[in-house]
Amino acid sequence: MSLINTTVQPFKAQAYQNGKFIEVTDQTLKGKWSVIIFMPAAFTFNCPTEVEDAAEHYAEFQKAGAEVYVVTTDTHFSHKVWHETSPAVGKAKFPLVGDPTHALAKAFDVLIPEEGLALRGTFIINPDGVIKTLEIHDNAIARDVTETLRKLKAAQYVASHPGEVCPAKWKEGNKTIAPSLDLVGKI
Repeated sequence: MSLINTTVQPFKAQAYQNGKFIEVTDQTLKGKWSVIIFMPAAFTFNCPTEVEDAAEHYAEFQKAGAEVYVVTTDTHFSHKVWHETSPAVGKAKFPLVGDPTHALAKAFDVLIPEEGLALRGTFIINPDGVIKTLEIHDNAIARDVTETLRKLKAAQYVASHPGEVCPAKWKEGNKTIAPSLDLVGKI
C-alpha cells in the first residue's frame, strides 16, 4: 500500500541543528509543510552533495513555509561531527535527524534491513502531517532539490486550489488545469 495521503506515524527522534541537539517528533511536523530527505548514512561520498544542495536552497524552502529534515540511520552525535568536519554538510541550517533504531526508515518504508541503511527517499508532508509526495530510488542516484521545491510548490498550490491540477513541468506561476469532461482526449 502506498504512503500517499496517509498520516505520518507517531515518532520521536534526536537531531543536530545549529549547534544544538533538538527533539523532532510527528508533532513537530504539524502546522507547516515539511520535507523529509532520507539518506543512507553520514560520512559517505554522495550524501554530502545532497545535504549541500538542500542547504543552498534552504532559504527557498523557508520562503515556501517548509522545514527540511535530513534523516540518516546514524545518531545525532554522528551528525554533529559530520556537520563540523564536512564543508558541504557544515552549510546545513536544518535539522540532521538521527535514526539509529531505524524506526523512521521503517515507518517511511525506506529501510534496507540487510544493510541497516536507508534508501534515498524524499517525502513532502502537508501541515496536517499527511504525506503528499514521495520519491524513493537507488542510493547510487543523488537527487536535485530544485525538483523537490517544484513538487512542494505544486502540492501547496493544489492544496489551496481544490479542483485544479498541476500539469507536467508545472512551475509556480504557470497555468494549471481544471479537470473536466470537455478536456478528455483534447490535451
